[in-house]
Amino acid sequence: MSTASDLIYLDNNATTRVDPAVVEEMLPWLSENYGNPSSGYRFGKKVNDALEVARERVATLLGCEASEVLFTSCGTESTNAAIHSALAMDRDRQHIVTTRVEHSATLKTCELLAKRGHPVTWLGVDSDGQIDLGELENAITDETALVSIMWANNETGVTFPVEKIADIVRAKGAVFHSDAVQIVGKTPFKLSDMKVNLLSMSGHKLHAPKGVGVLYVNRRTKFVPWMTGGGQEGSRRAGTQNVASIIALGKACEIAAQQIGHEETAVKKMRDDFEDGVLARVASVQVNGDRVNRLPNTTSLAFSGVESEAMLMLLDQRGICCSAGSACTTGQHEPSHVLRAMGCDDTRARGTLRFSFGRFNTAADVARALKIIPEVAEKVRRVAAAA
Repeated sequence: MSTASDLIYLDNNATTRVDPAVVEEMLPWLSENYGNPSSGYRFGKKVNDALEVARERVATLLGCEASEVLFTSCGTESTNAAIHSALAMDRDRQHIVTTRVEHSATLKTCELLAKRGHPVTWLGVDSDGQIDLGELENAITDETALVSIMWANNETGVTFPVEKIADIVRAKGAVFHSDAVQIVGKTPFKLSDMKVNLLSMSGHKLHAPKGVGVLYVNRRTKFVPWMTGGGQEGSRRAGTQNVASIIALGKACEIAAQQIGHEETAVKKMRDDFEDGVLARVASVQVNGDRVNRLPNTTSLAFSGVESEAMLMLLDQRGICCSAGSACTTGQHEPSHVLRAMGCDDTRARGTLRFSFGRFNTAADVARALKIIPEVAEKVRRVAAAA
């Protein structure tokens, strides 16, 4: 059994290690600075001031105004809030357009809304995991309240042309929301230059703690609160703020802004070296999805003749953490809905593993993984052939 020091963590799309500098930043707000930011006295105001510094840091990374940053508990809450707000705007506009490859936060919410009578148009994708922009444009009608399309797919890393999508949606008069949970901190962008109305992000995907997220609400976009109660977050999200985690998220965003160049170069090189190494060392492996338009840290690999669950078990025993898809669907035995939408058959989908890198990975991690993975793949295939 491997120890923590032996761990090769290649599942950064599921969650990330909290940066030590982020931990250091948040600790005082768990101990001596414990005031309620909504309190009227100086002790509370000190906490509120720290929240506003965090808001500014998040806004700098997103390229927006601080007033457009709304703190939530996670990306899932942000996505739900965005969808429900758009539907609350106009009773005559209740149609939703989304894709068949969304994260479960969007997928399950839209499925539930469809059962409640909301018309939903599900856009398909091609074999590379890309949508047809013409199909998108034709799907938006005068009754469309919302178009919700993720920026980067959590399983394959495939990125959508969000700027073009936002232009199409704005021209049609609908609200555009994007789940940007996977792309924030990995690829630079500036929301002030884009026609995005609402955008979701999650702290634990960029080296902040779990339990904190953000909903970006464009200042020109009307917003109806989903969480009601007190007047926190400008009366847009009730509930006492998760102070220490918000401050941690602010620090994580500050670091991410400084590290984006590293993500696009060093992390991408590790991913590419790993991907090329697996393809060279293991027979009958294919890359799932668009290999050009994708996150710099993610590769989705289909191993022929292999059950991913068996691979995962043996890789875990050798100290390698990866996944068979989204962490939010672990434990489900159905093949990935993302790979099915891309036209992959169940055999290929069930033989797929996702590897996702981060700035705490090293070239040594890649070298060790490239030694272990071919051995494990050969063992799984040998056992399967003998069965």
